Amino acid sequence: MSENGHHDDRDYRIDDGMEITLHFTVKLEDGEVVDSTRDKQPATFQLGDGNLPPGFEAPLKGMVAGDTGAYEITPEHAFGQHNPQNVQRLSRDSFEEAVEPGTVMSFADAAGGEVPGVIASVDEHHVEVDFNHPLAGRTLTFEVEILAVKPATTH
Repeated sequence: MSENGHHDDRDYRIDDGMEITLHFTVKLEDGEVVDSTRDKQPATFQLGDGNLPPGFEAPLKGMVAGDTGAYEITPEHAFGQHNPQNVQRLSRDSFEEAVEPGTVMSFADAAGGEVPGVIASVDEHHVEVDFNHPLAGRTLTFEVEILAVKPATTH
């Protein structure tokens, strides 16, 4: 508590139901940066709201504003292992436009929602589409700098 009896941001530790503002960087095993807020606005979210996979939230618990850290997140706690069953062969005829490996396209799922898929390979009759998360199977480094922690306000 500060002198006037009010809570100071530094008093709050990250836990469920807390609103966190932070800068983060996600890196691959080789150090390549795949996502970062460093060059833009920091991220603000409520712990447990689903914005971050649980494996990214767990190491943040107990941190306070001003803390920094770097955590290794294994595939099981990040975006899962690469699942061969998520790679599907589709008829070449079902694609109106020309497709090439590496292209990310949007597909309709069974529930009518959209799901991204990466074109894995193309031959005369088939297109293989990988519906795994692009970071599936990767061990990631999650670097954070906690800027603010406060109780989340409910509207």
